[in-house]
Amino acid sequence: MKSLIATSIAVLICAASFAQAGPGHQRTHIRNHSRVNQVNGRIDNQEKRITEERKEGDLTKGQAKQDRKNLSTVNQEKKDMRKMDKGHLTKADKKALNQQLNTNSKKIGQ
Repeated sequence: MKSLIATSIAVLICAASFAQAGPGHQRTHIRNHSRVNQVNGRIDNQEKRITEERKEGDLTKGQAKQDRKNLSTVNQEKKDMRKMDKGHLTKADKKALNQQLNTNSKKIGQ
């Protein structure tokens, strides 16, 4: 029972850190910025997958933590790229982030 409560709290904290507004729109102040919104949508989707697989027991606590750390790294890199381009992502930035997200996606649930 204690581990279920602890897991629930951890999931809520992680979900709250990613869900600041609607899916795919929470991390940009630029309306309809397609590249940023696309990358944000993928990050949100992977976070949901990690949460679901952790609930189902397909991921261990350590695996889920590592997968979330990878997502956090990608998200920080996105923020740094946006700072360099006045809030925008270039096509090259989007490509690099999507490659990292592809790698991370394959690792989720392994």
